Amino acid sequence: MPVVRARLEWVAGRALSDTDISRLAVLAFLHDVGKVHPGFQAKGWPEGLWKRPLHGHVQEGAAIFLGNGQEEIARNLNLAEMIDWGLDSSLLLSVLAHHGRTLPANLDPFAERHWETVPDAGYDPVAVAADIGAMILRWFPSAFVEDGPLLPTRADFAHLLCGFVSLADWLGSTRSLFPFRPELDVDYIGTARDRARRAVRAVGLDCRAFQDRAQGRSDFTTLTGIKHPRPQQRLVGDTPLDEALVILEAETGSGKTESALWRFVQLFEAGRVDSLYFALPTRAAAIQLQGRVNRAMRRIFGADAPEAVLAVPGYLIAGEAHGQALPGWEVRWDDDRGRDEQRLLARWAAESVKRYLAATIAVGTVDQAMLAALQVKHAHLRGAALSRSLLVIDEVHASDSYQVAVQSHLLRIHLGRGGYAMLMSATLGSVARTKWLGRRAAPSFAEAVATPYPAVWGKGESAPRSVDVETTRGKSVAMTLVPSWSAEQAAALALAAAREGAKVLVVRNTVTAAVATFEAIRASGGEEWLLSVAHGPALHHSRFAPEDRKLLDAAVEAALSPDPAVRGVGGLIVVGTQTLEQSLDIDADLLITDLCPVDVLLQRIGRLHRHALPRPPGFEAPRCLVLSPEAGLAQFLAPTFENGLGGWREAGVLNGIYRDLSVVELTRRLVVAHPDWIIPAMNRFLVESATHPEPIEALHRELGPTWETYRNEVYGKDVAEAGAAANVALPVTQPFAELRFPEDETKIRTRLGGEGARIVFAAPVAGPFGVAISGVTLPPYWSHGIDPDERVTPLVGDGVMTFRVSGANILYSRSGLQKRPNGFSEK
Repeated sequence: MPVVRARLEWVAGRALSDTDISRLAVLAFLHDVGKVHPGFQAKGWPEGLWKRPLHGHVQEGAAIFLGNGQEEIARNLNLAEMIDWGLDSSLLLSVLAHHGRTLPANLDPFAERHWETVPDAGYDPVAVAADIGAMILRWFPSAFVEDGPLLPTRADFAHLLCGFVSLADWLGSTRSLFPFRPELDVDYIGTARDRARRAVRAVGLDCRAFQDRAQGRSDFTTLTGIKHPRPQQRLVGDTPLDEALVILEAETGSGKTESALWRFVQLFEAGRVDSLYFALPTRAAAIQLQGRVNRAMRRIFGADAPEAVLAVPGYLIAGEAHGQALPGWEVRWDDDRGRDEQRLLARWAAESVKRYLAATIAVGTVDQAMLAALQVKHAHLRGAALSRSLLVIDEVHASDSYQVAVQSHLLRIHLGRGGYAMLMSATLGSVARTKWLGRRAAPSFAEAVATPYPAVWGKGESAPRSVDVETTRGKSVAMTLVPSWSAEQAAALALAAAREGAKVLVVRNTVTAAVATFEAIRASGGEEWLLSVAHGPALHHSRFAPEDRKLLDAAVEAALSPDPAVRGVGGLIVVGTQTLEQSLDIDADLLITDLCPVDVLLQRIGRLHRHALPRPPGFEAPRCLVLSPEAGLAQFLAPTFENGLGGWREAGVLNGIYRDLSVVELTRRLVVAHPDWIIPAMNRFLVESATHPEPIEALHRELGPTWETYRNEVYGKDVAEAGAAANVALPVTQPFAELRFPEDETKIRTRLGGEGARIVFAAPVAGPFGVAISGVTLPPYWSHGIDPDERVTPLVGDGVMTFRVSGANILYSRSGLQKRPNGFSEK
């Protein structure tokens, strides 16, 4: 496969000859060689033949070549010849570590024991190794030519090889593709290679047939059904394919998704990439975008297009088909009638979280890609599969220093392997952009504000390519600061607008505030105006079961649809949290939002008057009401945390959601000083005015040293988070043989913020919306000490579910998950 070969050659620093490929195939052939240990073979023998403990095969494989006492087995496996090829311990261990984790620094002594002949079983590991060694000579003769080049020694070559061998191991273990052969067949290599070619085609890893079908069809109109691209989309379409990194800055709703898909089909048609991974910040955004991407692929490739896989844990979706997990890691698809084996094999990547990135087309959360850059199990597999892709990261920003550091490291790995990436944002500040582009000095405030917007940046370009902002569709948003952010205030404002026929979007900074607002509306007699799901009121946030999130996502998308026939007429209130910021195509008549950093606020405003639609009287022009704490922000400098602002100290470190009060205060002042925000013309000015160091320093001079001291603590936390990310980042420049993964990965995975503990119920039960619920995912900060393997049986009654897991009491209702530390009341 040309792209895979190109990535390996890139990290090797040279072209790979046929001899190189044959030698790498020998190493891959030996990935399971530890299974020659009689203690492993005994798993298939009659009981009683083996008197000792059973063995594994990973460390046993290392023991053959790196341990003591198995020199004859190693010699039979042609070790001396492989050493002449330049084989070192890193390359050897990279193929042996195919189960997802690195090997320990010191072999377990147990792996070096019990290698004896077992006469009663007719088994001699030395003789078996001789048979295997003879097959290697017969099956890979070109590997043993004299004077061939030494194998590559660059560190990342071993890391990338580990990932591809791991991927091949998963594929080779698929019984439908490679039926088990109990007897030795010295001529099996022909069958194996035929099956391998069929396998990589069937699951979509070899996509050359699709690339042939794409020839001449990578134009914007074929992709989108739209005759002419917008100016900023044209900029992306005209970007040279040699540009490995592209950053697109454009307002929300300007067609960035179509720009990214256009970039993909151009690279795909040219054979530069084999796949697409579209990474989004939230599950809701990924779920909504998946169908849109799937339809675009059908326009390019026709009815047999590669299906877009939804790379979100808890979901089994490929194209329009939904799957159901069965025992034994099997999946039943709802469109399977047992007739289309090829279609089922094409969903191979969709059936396991670990294989998501191997899909030809995948749309998922950014944390799934970030796992390829961390010292966690299967990171190498994920990274190798991703190296084939155009990696698109939507809505990059600088709100979370840990995630930015991990994503930056992921990007370095990906580009360092010859990969391609595209980053998109409506609100990227110059300081953050400078870091993404790998440049040293950020521009001054005046230079930053004068930078064109929208813009397309390339890593190799000194200045952006841009369009005249006057040619882009804009809107003037009337901004009003409301000096209260109580639930009752938010409810009153929302109800007043809904009664006048407006469709109101209320975005609170925290789940607590969203639930309180939801309950305040109900208490005020406004339940009829609330979003309705399954004949009852509903709100939208992250603490719902996957099955219910599907209902909620669909309900919000319909209620605030850009299609007048779908959204209907009359007032409506949708209450939620940040999960609504990234929803792809919802359109509100009025936005009520908590005060938050300017980049986040602009994201929320992107949900307001997104399309040219008929509006109720009084709401013809877009309005945004910004709820602000009555006593101002200085109260949070203590520090104090309330509704997402400020923070709290934990182990001497400042934690929080929107901790940087300097940025929030500057945002508040922008709302007051500029009652009309012209978007996108003012986007650059607004973002730089709240995030650039110069206005922040001026704010501190005005407000005094307390503000500067607090921000230094914020900065210290950011430095600590970046350091924490560096400590767990996958060091692909370090020799593979020296790498050791942490024993406990829980903290690393939880810190991504993507997933907490997944609680699986003993049997599905009816949830608060009437749909069968198989389990729930707890918030990450609830998950410490939770045993995810503990099966629970919830109690259900009156639309409320309660259960206890690892000592925690959880209630689940139409308001979402709630933690009850003191147990449940009778009510």
